[in-house]
Amino acid sequence: MLDRTTTTFSHVKPGDTEFVSGGLRDFFLYRDLGIAEATHGKVIAHLVKANMAPETGTGWHRHEADFQIVIMVKGWARFMYEDKETLVEAGDVVHQRPGIKHYLFDYSPDMEYLEIVSPADFKSIDVEPVCDIPPPTPW
Repeated sequence: MLDRTTTTFSHVKPGDTEFVSGGLRDFFLYRDLGIAEATHGKVIAHLVKANMAPETGTGWHRHEADFQIVIMVKGWARFMYEDKETLVEAGDVVHQRPGIKHYLFDYSPDMEYLEIVSPADFKSIDVEPVCDIPPPTPW
Protein backbone atom coordinates (compact mmCIF):
# COMPACT_ATOMS: atom_id res chain seq x y z
CA MET A 1 0.00 0.00 0.00
CA LEU A 2 1.26 3.48 -0.85
CA ASP A 3 2.15 5.85 1.97
CA ARG A 4 0.42 9.07 0.93
CA THR A 5 1.51 10.99 4.04
CA THR A 6 5.14 11.52 2.99
CA THR A 7 4.47 13.46 -0.21
CA THR A 8 2.06 16.14 -1.33
CA PHE A 9 0.14 16.81 -4.51
CA SER A 10 1.88 19.19 -6.92
CA HIS A 11 0.80 20.75 -10.20
CA VAL A 12 3.19 23.21 -11.86
CA LYS A 13 2.12 24.94 -15.06
CA PRO A 14 4.58 26.43 -17.58
CA GLY A 15 4.11 29.99 -16.29
CA ASP A 16 4.37 29.05 -12.60
CA THR A 17 8.17 28.85 -12.53
CA GLU A 18 10.81 30.47 -14.70
CA PHE A 19 14.15 29.31 -16.06
CA VAL A 20 16.85 30.76 -13.80
CA SER A 21 20.62 30.65 -13.52
CA GLY A 22 22.40 29.57 -10.38
CA GLY A 23 22.03 25.81 -10.84
CA LEU A 24 24.74 23.20 -11.01
CA ARG A 25 26.17 24.59 -14.28
CA ASP A 26 26.30 28.31 -15.12
CA PHE A 27 26.02 27.65 -18.87
CA PHE A 28 22.56 26.11 -18.34
CA LEU A 29 19.27 27.53 -17.06
CA TYR A 30 17.06 25.52 -14.71
CA ARG A 31 13.31 25.47 -14.17
CA ASP A 32 12.10 23.95 -10.90
CA LEU A 33 9.06 21.71 -11.27
CA GLY A 34 8.08 21.61 -7.57
CA ILE A 35 8.87 17.94 -7.08
CA ALA A 36 11.59 18.36 -4.44
CA GLU A 37 9.17 20.29 -2.24
CA ALA A 38 6.29 17.88 -2.88
CA THR A 39 8.45 14.84 -2.03
CA HIS A 40 10.22 16.48 0.92
CA GLY A 41 13.58 16.08 -0.82
CA LYS A 42 13.18 12.49 -1.99
CA VAL A 43 13.21 13.44 -5.70
CA ILE A 44 14.03 16.51 -7.78
CA ALA A 45 12.70 17.17 -11.26
CA HIS A 46 13.77 20.17 -13.28
CA LEU A 47 14.00 21.29 -16.86
CA VAL A 48 17.48 22.21 -18.02
CA LYS A 49 18.20 24.24 -21.13
CA ALA A 50 21.22 25.60 -22.95
CA ASN A 51 22.17 29.15 -22.02
CA MET A 52 25.64 29.48 -23.59
CA ALA A 53 27.62 27.67 -26.28
CA PRO A 54 29.54 24.60 -25.09
CA GLU A 55 33.12 25.62 -24.47
CA THR A 56 34.35 23.39 -21.68
CA GLY A 57 31.32 21.22 -20.95
CA THR A 58 30.60 19.75 -17.56
CA GLY A 59 33.96 18.12 -16.98
CA TRP A 60 34.28 14.51 -15.87
CA HIS A 61 32.08 13.79 -12.87
CA ARG A 62 29.74 11.34 -11.22
CA HIS A 63 26.71 11.83 -9.03
CA GLU A 64 26.01 10.51 -5.57
CA ALA A 65 22.42 9.59 -6.35
CA ASP A 66 20.22 6.52 -6.15
CA PHE A 67 18.37 7.22 -9.39
CA GLN A 68 18.78 9.58 -12.35
CA ILE A 69 17.12 9.85 -15.74
CA VAL A 70 17.46 12.41 -18.49
CA ILE A 71 14.64 12.87 -21.00
CA MET A 72 15.68 15.02 -23.95
CA VAL A 73 12.76 17.34 -24.77
CA LYS A 74 14.33 19.51 -27.51
CA GLY A 75 17.55 19.50 -29.49
CA TRP A 76 20.42 17.15 -28.71
CA ALA A 77 23.44 16.65 -26.46
CA ARG A 78 26.55 14.53 -26.71
CA PHE A 79 27.79 12.78 -23.59
CA MET A 80 30.69 10.55 -22.77
CA TYR A 81 29.44 7.76 -20.51
CA GLU A 82 32.72 6.35 -19.32
CA ASP A 83 34.53 5.65 -22.63
CA LYS A 84 31.42 5.57 -24.86
CA GLU A 85 30.24 8.62 -26.82
CA THR A 86 26.43 8.85 -26.71
CA LEU A 87 24.23 11.18 -28.79
CA VAL A 88 20.99 11.93 -26.93
CA GLU A 89 18.30 13.46 -29.15
CA ALA A 90 14.79 14.82 -28.56
CA GLY A 91 12.59 11.96 -27.41
CA ASP A 92 15.48 9.87 -26.03
CA VAL A 93 15.53 8.69 -22.40
CA VAL A 94 18.78 7.89 -20.58
CA HIS A 95 19.00 6.13 -17.22
CA GLN A 96 22.32 7.08 -15.65
CA ARG A 97 23.18 4.28 -13.26
CA PRO A 98 24.45 5.40 -9.85
CA GLY A 99 28.10 6.46 -9.94
CA ILE A 100 28.59 6.33 -13.72
CA LYS A 101 31.42 8.64 -14.78
CA HIS A 102 30.23 11.00 -17.48
CA TYR A 103 30.85 14.28 -19.30
CA LEU A 104 28.32 16.38 -21.24
CA PHE A 105 30.58 18.04 -23.80
CA ASP A 106 28.38 19.24 -26.66
CA TYR A 107 24.78 20.35 -27.17
CA SER A 108 22.56 22.25 -29.59
CA PRO A 109 21.47 25.86 -28.92
CA ASP A 110 17.86 24.65 -28.41
CA MET A 111 18.79 21.77 -26.08
CA GLU A 112 16.31 21.21 -23.27
CA TYR A 113 15.99 18.15 -21.07
CA LEU A 114 14.00 16.94 -18.11
CA GLU A 115 16.17 15.56 -15.33
CA ILE A 116 14.76 13.47 -12.48
CA VAL A 117 17.10 12.55 -9.64
CA SER A 118 16.79 10.96 -6.22
CA PRO A 119 17.57 12.27 -3.70
CA ALA A 120 16.88 15.93 -4.47
CA ASP A 121 20.12 17.07 -2.81
CA PHE A 122 22.33 14.73 -4.87
CA LYS A 123 26.02 15.57 -5.07
CA SER A 124 28.19 16.00 -8.17
CA ILE A 125 31.75 14.74 -7.65
CA ASP A 126 34.61 15.60 -10.02
CA VAL A 127 36.57 12.53 -11.19
CA GLU A 128 39.77 11.85 -13.11
CA PRO A 129 39.33 11.87 -16.91
CA VAL A 130 38.34 8.53 -18.39
CA CYS A 131 39.32 9.36 -21.98
CA ASP A 132 39.80 12.26 -24.39
CA ILE A 133 36.76 14.36 -25.28
CA PRO A 134 35.82 15.25 -28.87
CA PRO A 135 35.54 18.98 -29.64
CA PRO A 136 32.10 20.63 -29.36
CA THR A 137 30.16 21.76 -32.42
CA PRO A 138 30.48 25.55 -32.93
CA TRP A 139 27.21 27.49 -32.69
